[in-house]
Amino acid sequence: MVKQKVVVIGAGVGGMASAIRLAKSGYDVSIYEASDRTGGKCRTEWFGDYGFDTGPSLLTLPAVYRDLFLKTGKRLEHILKIQPVDPAFAYHFADGTQIDFPNLSIPAICAAIDEKFGQAAGNQWHNLMQRAEHMWDVSRTPYVESELTSIWALLRRKGLLKDLKQIAPFTSLRTLTKRYTDNPYLLAILDRYATYTGSDPRKVPAVLLTIAFVESTFGAWHIEGGIGKLSEALEDRARELGVKIHLRSEVASILSEKNRAIGIELHSGEIVLADEVVANADAEYVYNKLLPKKLRTVNSERKKLAKATKSLAGFTLLLGLDNSKSSTPSPAMQHHNIYFPENYDREFDQIFDEKVPVSDPTIYICAPQDSTMTKGADKEAWFVLVNAPRHEPGVGHDWSTGSEKYAEQIIKKLDQLGLNVSQRLDFMEFRTPLHLQNTVAAPGGSIYGTSSNSSRAAFLRARNRSPLKNLYCVGGSAHPGGGLPLVGISAEIVANAIAGGEKH
Repeated sequence: MVKQKVVVIGAGVGGMASAIRLAKSGYDVSIYEASDRTGGKCRTEWFGDYGFDTGPSLLTLPAVYRDLFLKTGKRLEHILKIQPVDPAFAYHFADGTQIDFPNLSIPAICAAIDEKFGQAAGNQWHNLMQRAEHMWDVSRTPYVESELTSIWALLRRKGLLKDLKQIAPFTSLRTLTKRYTDNPYLLAILDRYATYTGSDPRKVPAVLLTIAFVESTFGAWHIEGGIGKLSEALEDRARELGVKIHLRSEVASILSEKNRAIGIELHSGEIVLADEVVANADAEYVYNKLLPKKLRTVNSERKKLAKATKSLAGFTLLLGLDNSKSSTPSPAMQHHNIYFPENYDREFDQIFDEKVPVSDPTIYICAPQDSTMTKGADKEAWFVLVNAPRHEPGVGHDWSTGSEKYAEQIIKKLDQLGLNVSQRLDFMEFRTPLHLQNTVAAPGGSIYGTSSNSSRAAFLRARNRSPLKNLYCVGGSAHPGGGLPLVGISAEIVANAIAGGEKH
């Protein structure tokens, strides 16, 4: 019996995860990747003595990938050393207030809040997490872990009214959290969860509160050697199962015939025919660049994506620090550190409305407590991220100019925070939204494709099953969204749709 052939566009985490599941199910799977390496945004890169996670720097819900490896014949624990990060996050505020959130324990977080802000604040956080848990229970199976075909499929569910009361779909995250607490420090921490999807907390649906519950309940994790080791493990597993991975093989177009995807054409001119096509590329790029404009079958998806607000982008600094260069004692850093500005709302105004680089941004610093990510003593490798507007010349900000000055501005701010960066600086590279657009074909450098800035946002995201038969979308710009756990779930949904689900 001839195996059905699947081609996957892109060797990002979603593409490789879906390929692994399909290969295990007996499909003949080939991946075509434009760059010279796998992993997409999820990679650990080395520069001299310093290793940096230049994409995801945190793993939540590792069970998603444990399940993937277990169901395809391996145990993830035998391949990667996954370690809990404790504390999960260290939060720093403009007035000098600091609080560490312990890992894997909501009661421990509440106790830390009690100690820092008083018992009333701790009780407020407890009540918020109870609400978030209810939201997670309601949304997990029908929405997050299932193929979202239409809003009508959800509306027909039993217990809909009760579920809607818990999820509060027309209430923003900011509005809901203010019903529970007026503590400005807790509100800032809660607002930040909106940025996990590239969104504005004043507009994003309240259900994103579930991220806080998931992170604190199921933990914040690090992979020894860098989160990019996950991509390496996925590539190895894919090859072991017979998946053929073609690097430096950029796809020029998706071929179709009679409203059905039949394969791909590479920029080299080579045509690869297939029974199914899986696109692990930004959905906007897939529908507007890889499919012909005259193809009316996919107009509904194009219109939907056009209506969606694009997610914010990011400006990153890779900083290699040599402590031996400075006579001044260097501050002790946690693995994940957040430095809030005095005016957090100003950040979202500048990104989404004014479309300019943030003058005083929230700064995230990943300073891995992992000796395998540096070579030599007294060295630290920091990944620094600030939220940024998309690259939109003529409409918004043009990241092709002025970026070096912005990098200098951020380093100056790090020094002002007492982090003693300039004296220790041994290596520095900055990356803009334009760089992200050019390297992983993310239009404008939007990290997550579309934002979640409305109650309809989930339905404006690309469906896993395209209107063009035998074409499927996987990854952060498709359902159920961005971030390593959701991308892994997206891959499972797509593999099930092809191998075990109902056909088009």
